[in-house]
Amino acid sequence: MLKKILKISGLLIIALILIIFACNSIISGTAEDKTYSDVALVPANRVGLVLGTSNRLTNGSPNPYYTYRINATKELYNAGKIKFILVSGDNGSIYYNEPNTFKKDLIKAGIPEEVVFLDYAGFRTLDSMFRAKFIFGLDNVTVISQKFHNERAIYIAEQKGLKAIGFNAEDVSTSQGLKVQTREYLARVKVFIDMVLNTQPKFYGASIEIK
Repeated sequence: MLKKILKISGLLIIALILIIFACNSIISGTAEDKTYSDVALVPANRVGLVLGTSNRLTNGSPNPYYTYRINATKELYNAGKIKFILVSGDNGSIYYNEPNTFKKDLIKAGIPEEVVFLDYAGFRTLDSMFRAKFIFGLDNVTVISQKFHNERAIYIAEQKGLKAIGFNAEDVSTSQGLKVQTREYLARVKVFIDMVLNTQPKFYGASIEIK
């Protein structure tokens, strides 16, 4: 009996590894040649979509993922590669508001307030991409985040009929970002589960025109 249990457990582990590998390969393959790290090479788009994250880590120190996304957005805007910025993030409570925090820091970085639009219901990447298409009416968008995140966002966008490219913010070293990078593999599996279940965003709301 023990041998049988061990055998089944081993097969399940192998199956899980294969699923993770397949999901990762499909998403990376879909986004191939659609993400850019050089601002001179990235095609221009009317709107850049910044994917939200907290500005602070759990220990209270600055979150480098956040800082690098601010820097990438500023670089993209100053290069004339985007005209408007849509910040999509979590606004789960009165004490936590990613879009407003991003907006304040983008303005401090020299971005005009009138070109920054906020999506307060970007609780997940799926929500952000869905709402960019169906609430904000975008057909094309430049996603601004780290490369691994951009790849997943681009895949989701394509499933929703949104043409997306990614501008890669500076990444975090493996030692610093190991937890995030490990979680990304599982997030990519979740993408396919969401597609099978036809998971919808948490909130819809009225249409908002970016102009």
